[in-house]
Amino acid sequence: MAAVGSSGSTGAAGQGTVSAGSLEAGTVSAVGILSRVEGEGVQGLPQPFPDTSASIPAHRRLKYISLAVLVVQNASLILSIRYTRTLPGDRFFATTAVVMAEVLKGLTCLLLLFAQKRGNVKHLVLFLHEAVLVQYVDTLKLAVPSLIYTLQNNLQYVAISNLPAATFQVTYQLKILTTALFSVLMLNRSLSRLQWVSLLLLFTGVAIVQAQQAGGGGPRPLDQNPGVGLAAVVASCLSSGFAGVYFEKILKGSSGSVWLRNLQLGLFGTALGLVGLWWAEGTAVAHHGFFFGYTPAVWGVVLNQAFGGLLVAVVVKYADNILKGFATSLSIVLSTVASIRLFGFHVDPLFALGAGLVIGAVYLYSLPRGAAKAIASASTSASASGPCTHQQPPGQPPPSQLSSHRGDLSTQPFLPKSVLVK
Repeated sequence: MAAVGSSGSTGAAGQGTVSAGSLEAGTVSAVGILSRVEGEGVQGLPQPFPDTSASIPAHRRLKYISLAVLVVQNASLILSIRYTRTLPGDRFFATTAVVMAEVLKGLTCLLLLFAQKRGNVKHLVLFLHEAVLVQYVDTLKLAVPSLIYTLQNNLQYVAISNLPAATFQVTYQLKILTTALFSVLMLNRSLSRLQWVSLLLLFTGVAIVQAQQAGGGGPRPLDQNPGVGLAAVVASCLSSGFAGVYFEKILKGSSGSVWLRNLQLGLFGTALGLVGLWWAEGTAVAHHGFFFGYTPAVWGVVLNQAFGGLLVAVVVKYADNILKGFATSLSIVLSTVASIRLFGFHVDPLFALGAGLVIGAVYLYSLPRGAAKAIASASTSASASGPCTHQQPPGQPPPSQLSSHRGDLSTQPFLPKSVLVK
């Protein structure tokens, strides 16, 4: 599930490199920079006026496809894990599913790198030797986030096994809060007033949902412990936030193919996952077998974990931050509706209130800085009495033109990428 996103890859998709700036949460990706250069031109140089009427519908179609992929992947993974963990009969070992997902992800990235080398085995071997062994420092940097991501994946199984899918989906949005806090502490980022308000709303909404869960919230199987589920999801959110910010911090100034980074994560994830399997369920796995309890539904979960994250890493560059926040909100709604039909989940007013606060908080937090400032200024001006007309000083461009020349400072997305891509 912890796939390095390609939202930071340059416009030349053939190279598939991730720049240092692209790994920085809250910055505009190289794709966005290139698009602005092409659209606005370089100052002092004459620029043509290309006909973009044909590309606009195609870009809008890609955004809608990205939205659908993000919503389906977010909701289907949680629902499928919940379904397989609550089925009667032999229950598969979650640690083996985590290892299999890492193995499949690594093999997929290896095949993609092989295709990039045009099927030349010698070139692939030389490339991997140089990237993995010779540049071993960059490789070792990925050991810590890979360890945390592996722990996070195992904790998600524990959380979903003990919490309803809709409750987990809402509570798991705490990863936005943890990522924001770690960004402030480790990267010295600043949050606007609106972002702090949205984080407060997020925490309040999650607290309401957990209060509803503790108060009953419908029938509960005897083998499920909401307290264990809550502890697991909080630990997963903490690990997700720290891993994303740490991953960004250590990889500043380095570059590499997005598939190479995911291959390295897969290698470490497989090794660390096997260690966790041996420590947690080694005896039981040795007695029953590695694939004990595996059904077609379980294989569907493994494939979703392995390929879902990579697929999101591909399409996420076509979705802006507002679209990503909207996708998260839709996935919460979809998970809730599906939980009602599949698991008999009961939605009461308390859960609806908490989920509504979380959805609103996610949307507010995903707004770009420029939009957040506009909302804040609009609320300030609304409190002022009487109409006011602003006289523009001579020779100064209108405010709309000023904002278009401020670049990243006024329009840079604020939702950390580590929140969006796991």
